[in-house]
Amino acid sequence: MPPRRKATDVSTQSNAPTGPPATTPEEREQQLTALAYDLVEKRLLDGTATSQETTYFLKRGATRERLEEEKLRKENRLLDARQEQMGKGDRMEELLERAVRAFKGYSGEELPPEGEEYYA
Repeated sequence: MPPRRKATDVSTQSNAPTGPPATTPEEREQQLTALAYDLVEKRLLDGTATSQETTYFLKRGATRERLEEEKLRKENRLLDARQEQMGKGDRMEELLERAVRAFKGYSGEELPPEGEEYYA
């Protein structure tokens, strides 16, 4: 077990945000999240953390939580792949229509102008 840090380790750090100010809402959210984590870390080291704060970090460290996060990441990748595949299907359909049109033209069949429907 690693040695426990003293509460003064965290309290001696400056409370000022490090780095440039946030330019997007996402960056601002990340800054605030980092500050909140620092504050709760200080409370945990001081022994003044609430039961909710302690429970949150106990759950975050659990194997089940990590597995659920990994599952969500994989589901997101699957959704992205499905969306990409749908786009490829539309492109393939267009290419197939062009190929059929070209073959009909080669066979001497009179074709309507491009863009108009042809029903035989």
